[in-house]
Amino acid sequence: MTALVTYTGDLRTTCTHTRSGSAIETDAPVDNHGKGERFSPTDLVATALAACIVTTIGIATSVHELDITGAECEVTKIMVADPRRIGEIKVHMRFPKSQPFTDKQKAIIERIARTCPVFESLHPDLVKTMTFDWP
Repeated sequence: MTALVTYTGDLRTTCTHTRSGSAIETDAPVDNHGKGERFSPTDLVATALAACIVTTIGIATSVHELDITGAECEVTKIMVADPRRIGEIKVHMRFPKSQPFTDKQKAIIERIARTCPVFESLHPDLVKTMTFDWP
């Protein structure tokens, strides 16, 4: 089992990672009857994409002795109606100025970002917009 998700009432859940015991809570968004005081489940989907991108890039760059420590992803989730779902996830990635990248390395990193496991798992109709700020 990967996780245990417990409904705690008031449109909230506690999600516990089975192996580590670490937990996160979710809340329904304000526009869907919640308080918006925590990540919503759809926020987690969008955030998981960015976390997967950075993790996958980190794995690949460590093999080539590149350091992306300090890299950041700004994540924007755009909902659509009928049916209510995520219509687009925008990920804007910034790399630390301490690490210069060649054009070849940039191309490899951008390809890795667009082929990470979460990216590949999301429905093809979901628009995934990525931009990169290089030092």
